Amino acid sequence: MAAESRHDCRPADHRPTASFETLRSRAGLLRRVRAFFDARGFLEVETPCLSADVVVDRHLDPLEVTLPTDVRRPDVGRRLYLQTSPEFHMKRLLAAGAGAIYQIARVFRAGESGPRHNPEFTLVEWYRPGDSYAAGRALLSDLGEALFGLGPAEQLSYGAAFARYVGLDPHSASLAELNRAVAAAGGASLGFAADDRDGRLDYLLVTCVEPRLGVDVPTILYDYPASQAALAQVRPGPPAIAERFELYVRGIELANGYHELLDANELRQRNAANNRLRSVDGKPELPEESRLLAAMQAGLPESVGAALGFDRLVMLATGAETIDQVLAFPIDRA
Repeated sequence: MAAESRHDCRPADHRPTASFETLRSRAGLLRRVRAFFDARGFLEVETPCLSADVVVDRHLDPLEVTLPTDVRRPDVGRRLYLQTSPEFHMKRLLAAGAGAIYQIARVFRAGESGPRHNPEFTLVEWYRPGDSYAAGRALLSDLGEALFGLGPAEQLSYGAAFARYVGLDPHSASLAELNRAVAAAGGASLGFAADDRDGRLDYLLVTCVEPRLGVDVPTILYDYPASQAALAQVRPGPPAIAERFELYVRGIELANGYHELLDANELRQRNAANNRLRSVDGKPELPEESRLLAAMQAGLPESVGAALGFDRLVMLATGAETIDQVLAFPIDRA
């Protein structure tokens, strides 16, 4: 009897899902991204895909890898992670004095599959020491203009976007007001936890706000609620504001940026808080200590960083409807 196949292959599964015309467009966009950063004096870097350190986020789930046990090597047999972002390693380079840097990285996130998601994808990430929050947003606007040719981005605060498209102030609205807005948007049956403001805000953002962003020109949405700071600095209030920003083109979120957090103790607190939320969600906790914390304690320079989903960029540039159309071999053909 023949050995059981390890793959569920159909006759055409060996072929790429992207056309060669699309792959040529993809290669051209990669050249344009590199030209943009090279012209501004950024150094292109490469950092590990596999690391003991990992971003601790409630919603980002890394893929785990355990190296085979080898008695000759004390460093194997450990649990490592395929990186959800090159952020930790790039910030370590910043702390060591690298200056302005960018990377075109392969990154990995478990459970992310769909028309705009593949568990392995390409992220363009960059950091420039000395940039202010406004300068970081301006650089992202310049990149969007260079890639799309649609003019400078509209700068729209998170609060102004909610006032315009939802009719409330996301920073001060009561839970009752948020519940009414969610119900009006068709989400009355979603069953959010009683105190989950961010869940309600995210639903309203995705349903009512995002489809209207970047329609005529790219839009940079900025000044998020402090509870959604991730690794961004928080500006004291009231209300307290996360100095975080995102780029939208034709209703699709392309990039996420931060005025970078510099305080190692604050990062420790956020890591612990995110692990508590992961436990509530039934997810495994992630390592809270990292070499990034040591780098921050040594001195991380004031900087702004951002990451752009390159595959989504290719989708928009080529008119593709799904991410599979811009990847040679998505996960089901990998």
